[in-house]
Amino acid sequence: MLVVILLFDIALVAWSLHLMEKAVQHKEFSLMLAGGLVALAAAAMLVVYFLMGHCMTYLLQLS
Repeated sequence: MLVVILLFDIALVAWSLHLMEKAVQHKEFSLMLAGGLVALAAAAMLVVYFLMGHCMTYLLQLS
């Protein structure tokens, strides 16, 4: 499951870099903002995955 999430995150980061590159070319702030938000979503998804993994491990040890 981690491999799938990592591949999805790599795709999100690549897309955000593409958006930011287009933003620089066209001098558009909205594309730069969109690229930043996509990169932030990729980072947040990894953080939530690792937090839930630790939480589930802890909860399974209690039972």
